[in-house]
Amino acid sequence: MILVIDVGNTQLKLGVFNNKVLTEKLLVFYNNWIEDTWKIINKHPIKHLVVASVGKLEKESFAVFQEKVAVFFVNHQSRFPFQNLYKTPKTLGIDRMVLAAGAVFQYPKKNRLVIDAGTCITYDFVDAENNYLGGAIAPGVRLRYEVMHNFTAKLPLLSKQSIDFTIGNSTTNAMHSGVVNGIVFEIEGFINSFCQNQENFIIILTGGDAEFLAKQFKNTIFANENFLLESLNLIYRYNQND
Repeated sequence: MILVIDVGNTQLKLGVFNNKVLTEKLLVFYNNWIEDTWKIINKHPIKHLVVASVGKLEKESFAVFQEKVAVFFVNHQSRFPFQNLYKTPKTLGIDRMVLAAGAVFQYPKKNRLVIDAGTCITYDFVDAENNYLGGAIAPGVRLRYEVMHNFTAKLPLLSKQSIDFTIGNSTTNAMHSGVVNGIVFEIEGFINSFCQNQENFIIILTGGDAEFLAKQFKNTIFANENFLLESLNLIYRYNQND
């Protein structure tokens, strides 16, 4: 069995895979991540630990587990199933590269747009010939609420909320409309731009806010909050020639 870990900006996502099947998933915070990871390793017959990190933890942080499992750290030197045409390839986040790889593995010979709705919302485009062309980065749901609260004198700090209106009839509703509708209109705009003059197109929505946002869209979007974990498992197998 394989344990994959996505080290994000605010927390870690752990996924246990038996071959290509996700059997358990866990969200872990930084303050007790080692203890919680050990619990998963001791609970299952884990042989390999696969890590991708855009957060605070470097490869050395996982050396503590090497007495029990083999650690594979996904980085820019790993093998990826696409040609990276990003002008600054060394600055491209590993999470974005893993998602692009997952799109290639799971949706071959298609034009793919992967939207990851996490702390930031990232857009990554891989064409049908497996060329990674780039994308966009924007603030995520939580960041938008926090910015309005932190950089104004009187706006409250709100939690995300599903809405069915555009015109907010109160300050809180206006804020909800600005965040939720603003993101929906933004994503729809990117989708229309990317899909223009493109055939055989697929859109994948993932990340912590994927299910929350998927309800708001009219476009055909495949929402899969586990897509990065699945992609980590696949990229590991690809690097092991499995």
